[in-house]
Amino acid sequence: MIGTSLIIVVLALAGLVLISFAAEAMRTEPKAPTFLTWAPDLAIQTVRIDGISLRYIRTGAGPPLVLLHTLRTQLDIFQKMIPELAKAFTVYAPDYPGHGWSDIPRTDYSPAFFVESVSKFLDSQRIEKATVAGVSIGGTIALLLAARRHPAVARVVAINPYDYARGLGITRANFVAWLIFSAARLPVVGETFMRLRNPLVESQIMAGGVADPASLPPSFLRETYAVGCRRGHYRAFLNLIRHADQWDDAKAEYAKITVPVLLIYGDKDWSHEAERRSTFEKIPGARLEVISNGGHFLPLDRPQELTELVIRFAAP
Repeated sequence: MIGTSLIIVVLALAGLVLISFAAEAMRTEPKAPTFLTWAPDLAIQTVRIDGISLRYIRTGAGPPLVLLHTLRTQLDIFQKMIPELAKAFTVYAPDYPGHGWSDIPRTDYSPAFFVESVSKFLDSQRIEKATVAGVSIGGTIALLLAARRHPAVARVVAINPYDYARGLGITRANFVAWLIFSAARLPVVGETFMRLRNPLVESQIMAGGVADPASLPPSFLRETYAVGCRRGHYRAFLNLIRHADQWDDAKAEYAKITVPVLLIYGDKDWSHEAERRSTFEKIPGARLEVISNGGHFLPLDRPQELTELVIRFAAP
C-alpha cells in the first residue's frame, strides 16, 4: 500500500515537472517596449558593459543622482520619484543585467557581479561626485561601492538595504513569497515552480513588498511579469536567489565607508529592528530615517516622503 502511494506521488511530481516544461515552452517572448508608460517622452538608452547591453535612462539637470532598483524589479520602480527628482538632479537609472530589459547573460548572479556591473556603468557614463541611491540590493550595492572607494560616489542613500536574513528576507513578505522563495532554493523543485509562474502569484508577492497594495501601478505589475517571460530570465533569477545569502557579507565592509550616508527604512520593511540597528551601527556617521506606513518597495509605497528625504540630503 505504501509502495503504491509512493509511486503515485512520484508520478504526480514527474507530471508536474513535465507540465512546467510545457508551460515554459508555450510562453511568448515579450518585445521590449519602445517607450516608458509613465514617461513616454523620456528616451530609453542602452550601453554595453563587458558585452552586455544595459537599458538605462538619463533625465533632468543638476548634480548626478544614480538610482538602483531592487532584485526582480527594474528602473521603473522609481517612476513616481523621477519626475520630481529630475528638477534637482541629473538622474541616471539602469536595469541590472538579468533585470528589466537589459541582457540576460549566463553567469553567476552574485553580489560581486552586480557591484561590478554598476561600477562599470558609472565609469561608462563618466559620472563624478554622485549621490547613489538604491533600494533593497540597490542600497547594498551603493554601500559596497562607497566602502570600496569608487571615485564617482560622493554620498549614499541606502533604502531598505538587503543585508540580513541570509537572503531570505523576502520570505517575510507573505505566505506566497515564503512558499515560492523557499522552494526556489531546492534543485528541480525551484525550477519547476519558476516555470509555472503566473501573473496572479507574482502580483501577490509584489503586494507583500508594500504597505498599501494600491500603490502598485497596474502597468508596473504587467511589465515586470512580461520581463519574467523573457528567455533565460527565470534561470537567472533562480541563480540570484541561490546566491542571495552572500548579500549579508556586505556588512563586513561598511566600516570602510567615509562618505555621508543616509539610511532609510520603511517601518513595515521586511527587516527586523535589530537587523536595521546592526546595519546602522556599522556605517560610520550614518543618518537614519524611518518612513511610516512604508514597506520594502518604498519608491512605490511612499514616493513623496522618500523624494523629500533624498532632496534634503543630496541637493546642493
